Amino acid sequence: MCLAIPVQITELLDGDRALASVGGVVREIGTSLVDNLEVGDYVILHVGYALSRLNEEEAQETLRAMEEIGAIAGDAR
Repeated sequence: MCLAIPVQITELLDGDRALASVGGVVREIGTSLVDNLEVGDYVILHVGYALSRLNEEEAQETLRAMEEIGAIAGDAR
């Protein structure tokens, strides 16, 4: 089973890279598959790469559902 999760871009780096956060965890991700990202955008992250952008409402709804089933720690938003 593969898991993709919504994360928020916190900093844009050089070379199609960015820092992204979920649940207080920040990690460097690849952004080459999504154009024109900005700090604050939400993306779906899978195996270290942003796959697509999503709106904040959709991201928050998914994060709430993941918290409810215990897939991520509480207060991930």
